Amino acid sequence: MKLPILALTLALLCPALRAAEAPLADVVRAALSTSANQYEWMLAHLPADAAKPLPRTFDHGRLVTVPTRDWTSGFFPGSLWYLFEATGDGKWRAAAEKFTGLLAPEQHNTQTHDVGFMLYCSYGNGLRLTGNEAYKSVLLNGAQSLSTRFNPTVGAIKSWDPGVGPYTFPVIIDNMMNLELMMWAAREGPADRYRDLAIRHADTTLAHHFRADHSTVHVVDYDPTTGQVIKRVTHQGTSDDSAWARGQAWGLYGYTVMYRETKDPRYLAQAQQIAAFVMHHPRLPADKVPYWDFDDARIPNAPRDSSAAAIICSALLELRGYAAPDLAADYTAFAEAQLRSLCSPAYLAEPGTNGGFLLKHATGNHPKNSEIDTPINYTDYYFLEALLRARKL
Repeated sequence: MKLPILALTLALLCPALRAAEAPLADVVRAALSTSANQYEWMLAHLPADAAKPLPRTFDHGRLVTVPTRDWTSGFFPGSLWYLFEATGDGKWRAAAEKFTGLLAPEQHNTQTHDVGFMLYCSYGNGLRLTGNEAYKSVLLNGAQSLSTRFNPTVGAIKSWDPGVGPYTFPVIIDNMMNLELMMWAAREGPADRYRDLAIRHADTTLAHHFRADHSTVHVVDYDPTTGQVIKRVTHQGTSDDSAWARGQAWGLYGYTVMYRETKDPRYLAQAQQIAAFVMHHPRLPADKVPYWDFDDARIPNAPRDSSAAAIICSALLELRGYAAPDLAADYTAFAEAQLRSLCSPAYLAEPGTNGGFLLKHATGNHPKNSEIDTPINYTDYYFLEALLRARKL
């Protein structure tokens, strides 16, 4: 059920103000405790379904689970790894290992650009936290699979195969998120070309995705034989010229990662420009949880997107470490305000509700009327990541 705008506003004004009174460390600690309780409930109520074992959303009172080939399949295992990192409790490691292992077939999946999401969030975190060498080979195989989608003429990884839309060689801003796997593979494996591939993709995106105001379009379609841009359009935003909120979040996070991995000042500048666009947007709500699209004509009566907020928050908590002191302070303050909002009852679900997911009020694919004002697994993943990053402040 959609929360009416007035009710959401009232819920934000009171609980969020109470949360703002507590030290951030206490807010983070309480949210991690709530998150652990909620996921414990979810695990206890998750139906056994070999074909669709992974929870994705809770929509219209129904838990929706997906197969491992779904682009979101890595986020639930990744969230379990984050709970293991947060608590040190072996039960979370066992659960994370169980659900991570289900994704092994996807290391050979060459039909999607989302291998980075699927494997790096799951196996990548597992390797980082346990040192399990078996995870390393899965990640390297996944990087090889992803590399098969790279077109050297375009200078980018193809996002969608035929059937998704009227595209020839579509590249979506979301694809920036898959470059972290390629940069890791270049360090850990025998193929330095993965680094060049990732840099070329980031440079191509830098050249063609961004507008004069530093917002990003969703889809750039290329001619694969010439590398020329055919069109710039949206697939999930309100219009071709609009600023789809999660797209801005993907761009911010992706260029922050690419600066970390390369120290190329162009990537830092791009991340900072996207951050400025989001942070100072005149239609950003007071609680800093954006509407699903900054240009939806129905604002302030448009759906929010807590997933965009969680991604932005996590990205800013990393970007602050690369910025000059004044900008770092701005990023920290903005991310803290976002996190306090997300940790308030207006967004953070009570254990045993929301289908077991953590955050309410995400928006998946609005133009297709899919996953609107629902929890979504990637929202939880980046929320937990933001909590863990905030815990280190």
